[in-house]
Amino acid sequence: MAIKQNNIQEFEISASAKAGVYIVNLENAATTDSHDISAPHRDDHYLFILATQGRYLLNLDFNDVSIDPPALLMVKPGQVHHMTKMSDPRGWILNFDPAILEADLQQTFESGLVSPIDLKNEHEFRKQLSDILMLIESLQSGIADIYTPRSIHALLVAFCGLVAGKLLNNNAEQRRSEGRSFDIRNSFLALLKKHFREWKEPAQYASALSISVAHLNVCVRNITGIPVSGHIQQHSILEAKRLLYYTNLTVKEIGYEVGYDEPVYFGKLFKKNTGLTPLQFRQKVSLI
Repeated sequence: MAIKQNNIQEFEISASAKAGVYIVNLENAATTDSHDISAPHRDDHYLFILATQGRYLLNLDFNDVSIDPPALLMVKPGQVHHMTKMSDPRGWILNFDPAILEADLQQTFESGLVSPIDLKNEHEFRKQLSDILMLIESLQSGIADIYTPRSIHALLVAFCGLVAGKLLNNNAEQRRSEGRSFDIRNSFLALLKKHFREWKEPAQYASALSISVAHLNVCVRNITGIPVSGHIQQHSILEAKRLLYYTNLTVKEIGYEVGYDEPVYFGKLFKKNTGLTPLQFRQKVSLI
């Protein structure tokens, strides 16, 4: 692995996007005017992969994710990913700007869609999703009028609503058993993704949620098994791993990037969470 850059490439949504939405047919993914999906990168937008046929292996934040069609997978803004294997692809990649998505939908996706959804026994649901994506593709490639962006946006909302509904149904039993704690956990994770660089204390998240630190810790630990401080550290260390693997920033610079001004403390924290120093981790992954 060659480490040649000072940051991880992050791509904006395609300039061809309409209403903040851009769809790629997987059969044409290699020739689209979008970026190379086989090279590690981030996106500043959400993307859904609806695979109807083929075989896929996606590396997502150091994890190899196998997509066994028919299946649906979401990649969140900021996650480092690239397609390592793809054969006989059929389906779509749906890209869209986070600003389009209402807060409740974002929260549902952030907490509920962490692995591919198997659609083998979801014939009607799969057909609904496919029909919507075919319509978006048709509108994107056709002659636009003043109402085309509005139509595409409405179709995106319908697609996201269907997926969110499926996730809520799948998580209904968990939501009933965990009650208010489920919502608090989700709200905390949303804040963590946004503020992990500057908010290192549980009290900052508790204050933003208007609850006590003790209450926040109980809710988060009971559901995840990890205290709030552990989540803060893990999120920071994941970002540090990304920078160690994909950039040539120094350990000190990476510590600053993830919110730690004291290099010695950052090094100790990294080793506590991974069992390796930052340099040992970089040397280890460079052999992959």
